[in-house]
Amino acid sequence: MTMLGTFIKPMHPEGIKFVAIFAVITAVLFWLFAPLGWIGVGLTVWCYYFFRDPKRTTPTREGLIISPADGVVSLIERAVPPRELGMAPDALTRVSVFMNVFNCHVNRAPIAGKVLSVAYRPGKFFNASLDKASEDNERNGLCLELADGRQIAVVQIAGLVARRIVCWTKTGQPLLTGERFGLIRFGSRVDVYLPEGVEPLVTVGQGTIAGETVLADLTSHEAARTGRTG
Repeated sequence: MTMLGTFIKPMHPEGIKFVAIFAVITAVLFWLFAPLGWIGVGLTVWCYYFFRDPKRTTPTREGLIISPADGVVSLIERAVPPRELGMAPDALTRVSVFMNVFNCHVNRAPIAGKVLSVAYRPGKFFNASLDKASEDNERNGLCLELADGRQIAVVQIAGLVARRIVCWTKTGQPLLTGERFGLIRFGSRVDVYLPEGVEPLVTVGQGTIAGETVLADLTSHEAARTGRTG
């Protein structure tokens, strides 16, 4: 990677109109009062950075479940997947990845599979790091069927600042591990519901990289991990 490529990342097309709006506002601020214009420059750069879409190197060994989002593991607990996805009403291990406004917000498929259902549900906008956000906030879920017939749910959840979930994936579509399936604007969370008997290989507080960090392994019999902060 070049030095330039370290700092300048590709931008997802979804961000073009927002950067353009910030740029126009910046020009107006310079016209009104130059010091305010420099604040606008900073916000425009931040907007571009928010919509960055860097390339990722995704582990492809069979059975690996990869993080769908950049951020921090905020919760690991048992929970029933959203009912609108049509999955069995049994509690599964849910791994929640919280994204702040400085994380990359492009979301990627945690594992290869066929999209059995895509379901959007409007809702509230609590802080996405809270447990109740999974139930009460605006969300969009995907149910993926794996090659062995098991199912995984991945759910995009809008947060306190986020007001728009984008998902370009359709029912019946096959997804590859690490393939982009959507994004959430301006702060949010993504939940992954693991198949029964699969333990997470991450701990609460651990940082994740979308398309790269391994959340779990379908072929592993390793116990759930614990961690410590040092």
